[in-house]
Amino acid sequence: MNARAQAGSLAAGIELVHREARYLDEQRWDDWLGLYTEDCEYWMPAWKADGTLTGNPQAELSHIYYASRAGLEDRVVRIRSGKSAASTPMPRTAHIIGSVLPVESPADRLRLGSSWVTQVYFPRSRESHAFFGRSEHELALRNGDWRIAKKKILLQNDYIPTMLDVYCV
Repeated sequence: MNARAQAGSLAAGIELVHREARYLDEQRWDDWLGLYTEDCEYWMPAWKADGTLTGNPQAELSHIYYASRAGLEDRVVRIRSGKSAASTPMPRTAHIIGSVLPVESPADRLRLGSSWVTQVYFPRSRESHAFFGRSEHELALRNGDWRIAKKKILLQNDYIPTMLDVYCV
């Protein structure tokens, strides 16, 4: 890939990371799901007692883990249905994304690391909480557009006062 194409890919990848945050804040669930590949992995590992993250979502505890977009789609169905007690009434969010930088990537992928803060307001309790951490997005080209093939969320403040869902991180 030449320098111009590489710069264009990086700009498109950075825009995608910001667009994902916007779609979550605006509760544009179909648009948000459309950013993911069918075979995506969405993972937020838990912290072990020794201060390291779990490393295997199949064998160790995770805060959130979906092995494909079908899991994310199921979550959105529950959010929309009103059957998710954690999401009724729907919390209001504001995602702030920063320090989006490329990480060494395979030729056919684009990996980006970022820092984030999400301010979440819970209308039921009239309380707000800030979640923060870092994310790793691995993007794949699909039909000429970058899509999220893997997302790993490193939650830095894992004291969770009430609940945590995909729109909180």
